[in-house]
Amino acid sequence: MADQSAESVSHAVKRDLRLDLFRGAGLWMIFLDHIPHDIVAWLTLRNYGFSDAAEFFVFISGYLAGFIYGPIVRTGHFLAATKRLLKRASEMYVAHIMLFLLFTAQIARTVRKFDNPMYADEFNVHNFLEHPDVLIGQALTLRYKPVNLDVLPLYIALIAASPLILWCLVRRPNWTLLASAVLYVATRWFDWNLASYPAGTHWYFNPFAWQLMFVFGAWCGVGGAASCGSSSSPARRWHWRRRGFCLPS
Repeated sequence: MADQSAESVSHAVKRDLRLDLFRGAGLWMIFLDHIPHDIVAWLTLRNYGFSDAAEFFVFISGYLAGFIYGPIVRTGHFLAATKRLLKRASEMYVAHIMLFLLFTAQIARTVRKFDNPMYADEFNVHNFLEHPDVLIGQALTLRYKPVNLDVLPLYIALIAASPLILWCLVRRPNWTLLASAVLYVATRWFDWNLASYPAGTHWYFNPFAWQLMFVFGAWCGVGGAASCGSSSSPARRWHWRRRGFCLPS
């Protein structure tokens, strides 16, 4: 029985490499968008629509979560899916901390080599170099983040919340999507966000707002769009998927 259960979970978690390809393309576009005066960056999404590669990446990530782990939750293996998702989130957390340490060490080396403290100020590392005993704790709690290290903490938060999101989507997909939209509107109205460091600052990528893009992708991944638009034309279903990318963050 245990072998059959493990085989069922292993079969359900089989992933579509085409989605990984598109998510990789999204990450590549994010990289290009952060290179100043780069001609190749004119090929990225931000130049031709209402969204950029960040929305594309979050949507595809949500779709993957729903597409891969939705069937596992639906077949009664919620704990197995939760274990995999939380393990994934913990691995990304460790990767983020290691990247943070390498990033700050490289900036510190550059500042010393060129004797130019402006590098530390530009990348928001000056406070860490001045007070590493305080800032390391803030970094471990994801409150302190240097420049360009904001996306991964958002992804960690979304993946950590995925078990609850998928559990709700499998049972009440449309109501879950509606609740996500209500949370988005309330976030924009009441200015909800997670606190950051220093005091008075907040996360650059607000997880309470970006969760809508992630949940919308997961809703599509678990079959919400297919069931909702089963009586409509394929062009109309594609229209609703595209509208998700127009949501402001």
